[in-house]
Amino acid sequence: MRLWISALLAGVFAGTPALADTTLKLVEVITSPPRTELLKKQITAFEAANPGTHVNVVSLPWGQAFEKFLNMVQAGDTPDVVEMPERWLGLYANNGQLQDLGPWMAKWPNTAQLGERATQLGSVVDGKQYMLPYGYYVRALFWNKKLFAQAGIADAPRTMDEFVADSAKISAIPGKYGYCLRGGAGGFGGVQIFMNTMNDKAGYFNADGTSTFNEPGSVRGLQTLVDLYQKGYAPKDSVGWAFNEIVSGFYSGTCAMLDQDPDALIGIADKMPASDFGVAPLPVGPGGHSYPSLGYSGWAMFQTSGDKEASWKLISWLGSPQNNIEWSKFVGTLPIYRDATNDPFFGSDKFQGWFKELNDPKTYNLVTVPSQLENLGNFYDNISVKTYQQALLGQRPAQSVAAEWATYLTGEQQAYLKKTAKQ
Repeated sequence: MRLWISALLAGVFAGTPALADTTLKLVEVITSPPRTELLKKQITAFEAANPGTHVNVVSLPWGQAFEKFLNMVQAGDTPDVVEMPERWLGLYANNGQLQDLGPWMAKWPNTAQLGERATQLGSVVDGKQYMLPYGYYVRALFWNKKLFAQAGIADAPRTMDEFVADSAKISAIPGKYGYCLRGGAGGFGGVQIFMNTMNDKAGYFNADGTSTFNEPGSVRGLQTLVDLYQKGYAPKDSVGWAFNEIVSGFYSGTCAMLDQDPDALIGIADKMPASDFGVAPLPVGPGGHSYPSLGYSGWAMFQTSGDKEASWKLISWLGSPQNNIEWSKFVGTLPIYRDATNDPFFGSDKFQGWFKELNDPKTYNLVTVPSQLENLGNFYDNISVKTYQQALLGQRPAQSVAAEWATYLTGEQQAYLKKTAKQ
C-alpha cells in the first residue's frame, strides 16, 4: 500500500510543472502579415524570458475585426490580452469587462519614462488605466512632388482652398487624381478633419454634449469631400477604399495627395524614392487652424483573464522601451516614451510634417475620438461608413448625413454625461 501511495504521489509531483504552465490568448485586430510576424517575434522572446508561459495569437482581419471580436466576447470567448483601438475602449470598459492596469503601472519602472499622453489617453473611461497605448497615429499630408511639378505647382497646399485648387489642377492630367479619398472602412478619421477644420472647432461636442457635426461649418467640410469625389478629383472606386487602397493609390502615382498617419510610410517609402514625396502639415481652414486626428491603440487586459499577473507581464513586455520603439518604427506609430524623438529614425525629414503639427498647438489642434462612448465603435466602423458612401454617391445630401451623425453622437454623449454626473 505504501509503495502504491508513494508511486501515486511521485506521479502527482512529477506532473506539477506541466500543471503550472500558463497559456495566454492575445487577439490582434489591426492585422497585416508583416505586423503579425513582428508581434510573434516579440512574443517568442517573451516566452523565452518566462518559461512555462505560452501565448496563442489570434489575428482578426481589420475590415471585420469590430464585429468578429464583439461576437467572440458575446460568446464568452474572451482573450487575456487584446489589441484595443481607442474607439472600442468605451464599449468594453463601460461594460466592466476590462482590467484596470493602474496598480501594476504604479509599480512598473518604465511608467516614469512614459509621455503624458500615454497615461492620459489610456484612462479616458472613469479615470482608470484600462489600456496601455503602444503609439499614436497623427494625420499629416503626403504629397507627390512629381505630380505637383507636372501640374505646375511648387509646394504642398497650406490652406483648404489651395488643397481643392491643387486637386483640380492635378486631376486635369489624364489618368491622375488630386486626392486619395477613403470612402470605406476607417474613412471617418479623414471626414472628421475636414469637418472640424472648416468649422474651426475642435472635437465632436459642445460643452452641453450636443455634437458639432451638424453646424454649418462642419457640413461645409463634409460637402467639400463630396464635391471632390463628384467632380472627379478622387478615383471613382475610392468610395470603397480603405487603408491599403489609399496607400497603394498614392505610391502608384494614381493620386497626388493623401492624409494619413506615419504607418503609411511603411508602404510608401518602400515603393517610392524619398525625393518623390513629402509629408506636410494638414491644410488650415477659414479660421487659420487645422484639426488633425490623434488616434491611438494599445494593449488591454480582460477581467476574465485566468492569470492576470502573466497577462500584465505580457503587456509590459510589449510596452517596454526597446519593444515599443521597434514596434513604432515598423508599424508607423509615434512612440509612447518621452525621449523617443532622440532616436535618429524619428528625427529624419520624413517625420517633420507630423512634428510640426505636434509642436505648433496654436495652429494645429489635435483631436482625439471620444473613446468614453460605449457605441463609438459601431458609429465609426458601421454607421459612418454606410452613410458617408451615400453622401459621396449623391444618394443623400451632406446636410442629411451630418444631421444623422450629430443626432446619434449627441445621444451617446449626453447619456454618458448623465451617467457620470450620477457617479
